[in-house]
Amino acid sequence: MEGVAQALGPLFLLILLGAVLGWRRLPGDDFWPAMERLIYFLLFPAMLVATLASADVSQVPVARLAMVLLGTLLLFAALLWVLRPKLGLDSAAFTSVFQGAVRFNTYVGVAGAAALHGYAGATVAAVAVALMVPVVNVLCVASFIAAGTLGPSSLGKSLLALVRNPLILACLVGIALNLTGIGLPGWSGATVELLGRAALPLGLVAVGVALRPRALMRLDRGVWTSNLVKLALMPAVVLLLAMALGLDPVSRDVALLFAALPTATSAYILARQLGGDAELMAALITGQTLLAMATLPLWLRLAG
Repeated sequence: MEGVAQALGPLFLLILLGAVLGWRRLPGDDFWPAMERLIYFLLFPAMLVATLASADVSQVPVARLAMVLLGTLLLFAALLWVLRPKLGLDSAAFTSVFQGAVRFNTYVGVAGAAALHGYAGATVAAVAVALMVPVVNVLCVASFIAAGTLGPSSLGKSLLALVRNPLILACLVGIALNLTGIGLPGWSGATVELLGRAALPLGLVAVGVALRPRALMRLDRGVWTSNLVKLALMPAVVLLLAMALGLDPVSRDVALLFAALPTATSAYILARQLGGDAELMAALITGQTLLAMATLPLWLRLAG
C-alpha cells in the first residue's frame, strides 16, 4: 500500500493544487481554458506520439488487454442502456450518467501508470489510450444521438470533432511511425519528448482547476449509479478478467488503473454542447475525482 501511495500521492497533490488555483482564480480566469487547449491539442498528443513511436509494443499483450478493457467497457455501456427505463432519468441526465460511467481521465491514467511502473507502465498506458479513446468517443456521441438530445447540426459537428480528435490522431501517427520503423529521427525525438513531459503535470493541475466543489451538493440516483459503475463495478470486472486471462503484473495494474479512473473533465464541455445535463456532469467529475483518491489506491492494493 505504501508503494502505491508513494506513486499516486504526488499526482493527487497536483490535482489539489489545481483545485486551490481554480478557487483562488490564479493566475486568471482566461489562463486555464487556454492552457487546457494547449495540453489537449499539443502537449498530450506529443507525449502519445513520443511513447508509441519508440515503444516495443511487442512486449504488450495488446489482444488480451483489448479484451479486458474494451470488453468491460462495452458490457457496461450496454447494461446502462438496458437499465435506462428503471433509472427514471430524462434524456439529458442519462447522457451525463453514461459519460460519467464510460469516460476516463487520460491525464491521471498515463501519469499513474508511469508513476507505478516507469517506462513500461507508460507504454502499456499509451496502448490503452489508443484502444479506448476512439471507442469511448464513439459510444458517447452515439449516446447523445440515441437519447435525442442533439439536432442534425450538432450531429455533424460532433462527428467532425470525432474525426479530428487530437488524441486519436496522435495514436495513429505514433503507431504508424512505430510500424514503419521511421520513429522520430534526429532532433525530432528529443523535441517531441520534451513537449510530452510537460503534458502530465500541467494536465493534472488542469484537472484540479476544473473541479466544482458546489456541484457536490447534488446526490441523486444518477450520481450514485454512475459512481457505482465507474469506481466499483468496472474495476472489479476488469480485475477478474485480467486475472482470468493471465495478464502480466504491469498490464494488469494499468488495465485496473484505467478502469478505476474518474471520468474526464472534458465530459462537461460535451454535455454542455450536445444537450446533456451539465450540472450533473460537473457533480460527477468533481465527486469521482475526489473519491478516486481513496478508491484507486485500494484497487491497486487489492491487485497485489
